Amino acid sequence: MTAPESPSEQTPPDPAIATATATAQDAAGGQAPSGSWVPDTRPRRFYRQATAGPPPDSGAHDGWAVLLDGRPMRTPSRQPLRLPTAALAEAVATEWAAQGKHIAPETMPLTRLANTALERVAPSRATIVAALLDHVDTDVLCYRADHPEDLAARQMADWQPLLDWAAQTLSARLAVTHGIMPIRQPSAAVTALRAALEGLDDWALTGVQGAAAAAGSLVLALALAHGRVDGAACFALSRLDETVQMAQWGEDAEAIASREAVRRDILAAERLVRLSRLA
Repeated sequence: MTAPESPSEQTPPDPAIATATATAQDAAGGQAPSGSWVPDTRPRRFYRQATAGPPPDSGAHDGWAVLLDGRPMRTPSRQPLRLPTAALAEAVATEWAAQGKHIAPETMPLTRLANTALERVAPSRATIVAALLDHVDTDVLCYRADHPEDLAARQMADWQPLLDWAAQTLSARLAVTHGIMPIRQPSAAVTALRAALEGLDDWALTGVQGAAAAAGSLVLALALAHGRVDGAACFALSRLDETVQMAQWGEDAEAIASREAVRRDILAAERLVRLSRLA
């Protein structure tokens, strides 16, 4: 999340640098718990307008850019921030336009995912695919409960259709077990999932990476990318066990906060994939 270059001004600090130092202050409303004043170290907003448009530094149409006061943004490593559709560029520009006096990177998930797609996924697709496949054996949809009966029934009713979809659409027939003992998925299923991942463009692969990490399920992430489920359904399916337990035993603040973080990540991944495909 780097500012555009300006010949007459010093480049403003990358907002990502301030994330860690701002976390404690954010939690306390910008002040230390003791009540003593602590200066806000987050980068100050250094631009007036954030808009989307064709990159001004390109003779031919080369994707879409986000312009801060008319100057194109760059990624943290100083690459041009090129987005595949006007819709995605508009959404990223909206994140920047919505910033207040200080820049809060945690409120800009699409900016973060766009940088990830350009700087991490695009140059390292094989590594990303291999990392995703490393977790096939722990896909949450493949681990079922024996009891309570209502949970087992919900898992069968809600999760099995997604595994059936993976078998039919992706040719990935995954094994299911009961309990927590790990299982090894068939090599044919892993090969099929590899082909499914390799068939995605950089933006969809970035969305799948984010959704799989949040949901604990590569199958759910691929279903999201293929439009088989939306973000809300992906989140609900990924937290089914927890939802049933909370209905029985009640909620607690820590669990609610964790669920909300997962929900935000999944919805951001879905939005990235959807906007990257809009003409």
